[in-house]
Amino acid sequence: MPAPKIRCGVAGVGSLGQHHARIYASLPGAELAGVFDTSDPRATEISARLGCRKFASLDELGAACDAVSVVVPTDLHEKVALLLLARGCHLLIEKPICASLDEAERVLAAAQARKCLVQVGHVEHFNPVMTFLEKEASRPQYITAERLAPYQVRGTEVGVVLDLMIHDIGIVLALVKSPIAKMDSVGISVLSKTEDIANSRIEFENGCVANLSASRMSLKKAREIRIFQDNAYLSLDFMNQSGHLVRKSDIIAFGLKMKIGLVKAGDASSVPVHQIPIEKGEPLALELAHFVESVARSRQPKVGAALGKSALEVAIAITEEIRRKK
Repeated sequence: MPAPKIRCGVAGVGSLGQHHARIYASLPGAELAGVFDTSDPRATEISARLGCRKFASLDELGAACDAVSVVVPTDLHEKVALLLLARGCHLLIEKPICASLDEAERVLAAAQARKCLVQVGHVEHFNPVMTFLEKEASRPQYITAERLAPYQVRGTEVGVVLDLMIHDIGIVLALVKSPIAKMDSVGISVLSKTEDIANSRIEFENGCVANLSASRMSLKKAREIRIFQDNAYLSLDFMNQSGHLVRKSDIIAFGLKMKIGLVKAGDASSVPVHQIPIEKGEPLALELAHFVESVARSRQPKVGAALGKSALEVAIAITEEIRRKK
């Protein structure tokens, strides 16, 4: 007899939440129970498109679901999450987990009390690029990450650090696996009340240094990371799911070939640059499939409360430093 499907719902079906609903409707282990949005016309549109129920309240949504995606503005995460947790729902909360550490603590305490899973929507951890990095970036010593996006009003209830840079903060924390020793951050507000452009240089106790840049004032989109370690250089593009790798062992072999005359001096085209064979996939679909499976098997998700809270803590520290400097 097949296992019963996990009844899933979405709180907030705006530009991102609609895709949560679309994917739940297509996942074999899930059943899209329905959606809720404070905009009734929007909820009507999405429910009609996907053939699911439109709930009149969050309480009704929570009563009908085993698991819910919380895809509302960050400053509403705590309120929505606490209401759904009171109904016993497992949650996928879009990043950042909350707008403050105090809010995050209350959400996590409620989840623990109700024995509910909380997964945080750091979607890049499910990008096939990250799968490759987790295998190859074993001892990073210097990391640069750049995340650019055009300006849009959505998301400006928080600064660019909590909006965009937090993705790379989570990635770096997962790769470096060392406490932070020192940070130096700057940021500028252009169109928003909070910072629209930011840079942070993070030094870790193990000696690794990460330089993170984020902007929501760009004319183009970019999500790129470069990692330098004692045996390789990696350059990867999260948006296009591509990249290349240069290994130290290949450079040594190239030097030996030059020494014995098999390669002419200055023929850099012979330096082996490996294009990374990444099997492309939709990160959000992979993330939601993992969430549904975690709920079905009652196991902690890959990006759980601990990483979500750690990334938030670093992001808030960066934001506070930027504000102090102003």
